[in-house]
Amino acid sequence: MGQRLNIVIDSVRPSKLATFWANTLSGYSVRPYDDEEIAKLASKGLTPETDRAVAVDGDGLTIWFQKSNQSTKGRNRIHFDICGLPRDAEVERLRGLGATVRDEHDDHTVMLDPEGNQFCVGDW
Repeated sequence: MGQRLNIVIDSVRPSKLATFWANTLSGYSVRPYDDEEIAKLASKGLTPETDRAVAVDGDGLTIWFQKSNQSTKGRNRIHFDICGLPRDAEVERLRGLGATVRDEHDDHTVMLDPEGNQFCVGDW
């Protein structure tokens, strides 16, 4: 069964949108970057301002703002990420509840709920 839930929002400028929502929601803040994370970003030619995935934490829930240049046509701009271990068993359990698999990736499976809304089941 899913053990952790994140909300993921596709955005053109994740850092800017994350900062907006962190300042809008009481008790939420942009997850700070430590030296190791800044070095990891730098190795990819990125900075905290150009990071492709920025987390906003608060009240036991994390909201991720992820870079997306894709059209939102046929995609949810907001979707759930569910972490259930092991992933294969969680995917099968969700199939039994009426979900379908849209596509598989190395670290997550994109699924559709019974009304066609996408969500991800991950190994994170």
